[in-house]
Amino acid sequence: MREILGRRRTTRWALRNAALVCATRWGWPVLPGVAPRESSRRLTARQSGQPRGRCSCPRPDCAVPGAHPLDPELLAATTDERMVRWWWANRPDAPVLLATGGRAPCALSLPAAAGARALEEFDRLGLRTGPVVATPTRFALLVAPYDLEELGELLYAQDWVPSSLRFHGEGGYVPLPPSRTGAGQVRWERQPSADRGRAPWLPRMEPLVDVLVRASAQVPDTGSRLAY
Repeated sequence: MREILGRRRTTRWALRNAALVCATRWGWPVLPGVAPRESSRRLTARQSGQPRGRCSCPRPDCAVPGAHPLDPELLAATTDERMVRWWWANRPDAPVLLATGGRAPCALSLPAAAGARALEEFDRLGLRTGPVVATPTRFALLVAPYDLEELGELLYAQDWVPSSLRFHGEGGYVPLPPSRTGAGQVRWERQPSADRGRAPWLPRMEPLVDVLVRASAQVPDTGSRLAY
């Protein structure tokens, strides 16, 4: 049987159920993120008097509204079913964050326009990709775990790497569907699929980097500004 997240009708417990699949069936450590202000308070932007995309965390200039951990901190990410149920019982609107690195998936993210070009190029080359997470602003390709030494060698071989191409390894995180962040709805651009009891297949990073660098270089570089 294949598990596909994000296609089921959205319910009050959709986020909890997605977190449970990731944690208990796939072994991916997760934790709740800080919800965007409009969803955490169940107010529309007009009712709250605040623009869309504001975060419910204390930072008024939050660079990744609704798409980052706060309480608990990132180190609390877990695959424990009881903890996951408790978190989302208390915060059913909280985004699902995947803590990347270690034995968990890592990710490479880039602007959405560049991501769409890269996926077309992978298809043309016959390169298989794994799950791809998308928001209105960015795509994130989930890949097999890699370490800093591997990443350093790959980047050293490049003439130039746009700062808009980001690498989410140990100490990083990626929001997962069906979360909503300040950037908008998180969805699967390419669905994860796995036999029951097995985690989705993940590609190695190495074959993907050249295409992702080229695709990122073809769109405006967002510099150090973070946006998920």
